[in-house]
Amino acid sequence: MTQAVALAQQASTGVSQGFKNRIINGAMTIDQRNAGASVTTGSGGTYTLDRWQGLAEQASKFSVQQDAGAVTPPVGFTDYLGVTSLSAYSVPSGGYYAIRQAIEGFNVADLNWGTANAKTVTLSFWVRSSLTGTFGGVLQNSANNRSYPFTYTISSANTWEYETVTIAGDTTGTWLTTNGVGVWVMLGLGVGSTFSGTAGAWAGSNFISATGATSVVGTNGATFYITGVQLEVGSTATSFDYRPYTTELQLCQRYYLLLVRGTDVYFSNAYYYGNNNLYGHITLPVTMRTAPTSAIVTGTNYYVLWYTNTADYINSLDIVYSNSQNVSFRNTTEASGVAGNAGGLFTGASASFVALQAEL
Repeated sequence: MTQAVALAQQASTGVSQGFKNRIINGAMTIDQRNAGASVTTGSGGTYTLDRWQGLAEQASKFSVQQDAGAVTPPVGFTDYLGVTSLSAYSVPSGGYYAIRQAIEGFNVADLNWGTANAKTVTLSFWVRSSLTGTFGGVLQNSANNRSYPFTYTISSANTWEYETVTIAGDTTGTWLTTNGVGVWVMLGLGVGSTFSGTAGAWAGSNFISATGATSVVGTNGATFYITGVQLEVGSTATSFDYRPYTTELQLCQRYYLLLVRGTDVYFSNAYYYGNNNLYGHITLPVTMRTAPTSAIVTGTNYYVLWYTNTADYINSLDIVYSNSQNVSFRNTTEASGVAGNAGGLFTGASASFVALQAEL
């Protein structure tokens, strides 16, 4: 198909072949890390559902779980991200609690932010809370020195409501167009005055929410559920950009890749390059954003079943080399193997998962 034909078909059908929604996992269907289990946020940033991070000044003020509370999602969706407040916490002036997603610079380069040609965008989402009132959020750059606070209203408790916010693109500031953070999208859950700004205008400050916004963490047991999050070019919110599940999963795997979960599951070939020294290699199924910065390995008693059909057990693995497409690793505790022996590397009876992380 030529470009001219593709554009003609797009114009006649109204179907875009582009990346309309810059949010990844906006429908909250992918949860590689936790498989639906609840996560209590720590201080700093805690990743929850894929691409979504809980931001917290102090630990244990709220939890996040896919489909928390088991309510019916809005029509057209099967999942949502559910926040539950774990106490009645009075947020101090320098406190901050939010959920956020970092959009990679490559995925927002066409917005031309930081120039006179900056494009307008519209953020839309479905939200449901046990609280009502004015809520807040921001769009922010990677340096945290350009922020656009916004507000939206939840009118009815425990009812799904559709929200839209239109934001004129920033004509100043530095906005990355590389594999770093291009735009932070944040939704406040309770933010003190230091990090709250006047809604409706760009500011040269590190704001996380809008002044006067409702604090979810201020009410014990309060809930805040969200799904269908979309950030798109233009002044009008359009229908949600549903992508095939496999496509959405691969987009998530660029940042976090679950290699294997379960017991007695094969995940790599392995061999001993010296007595007791195990080596393995994996070619990744997707190109990650950068070389994985950490290997997340849980459990013990991983084992190599080698050609003699006997097993050699090890308790930990360590990355020795990686790039965005390949990872090599070795055992970090001595094993009883013999140089030259080879076999398959498996999770053991007490191992739960092996994952790689290249988050923003």
